[in-house]
Amino acid sequence: MIHSIDITSVKYTAGDQVQKYVLRKIGKLDRYLPRHARKSVTADVKLKQVNRDHGNKYEAEIIINVPDKRLTAKDSTVNMFAAIDIVEAKIINQLRKYKQETIAHVGNRRVLSRSKRSQLPEQSVNSL
Repeated sequence: MIHSIDITSVKYTAGDQVQKYVLRKIGKLDRYLPRHARKSVTADVKLKQVNRDHGNKYEAEIIINVPDKRLTAKDSTVNMFAAIDIVEAKIINQLRKYKQETIAHVGNRRVLSRSKRSQLPEQSVNSL
């Protein structure tokens, strides 16, 4: 669970339901982080109400500070809950890419075991 989440609202009063929703959704994002980054991660959530020509729109922006990087995602829709869901999906993709970049062994598993298997039949044939 991400412990330091700052929720700020601009031209919008975030109710208890919205704040609980944000804490629940953004708090669970630590499962996509590498283990070394889980203690030092911080999240800033900005909620805005933007008046456009087509009516009221709600905008959500998430900024996550991880070691050596800052990940941001922003989106606006008609409903605040939908904006939070869309931004969460965007930030999950960024966190997955961050994890693949920082951890070197992901994707390179069993390379040595494959090479060992290919050498075993040649040794057994030579011994006969």
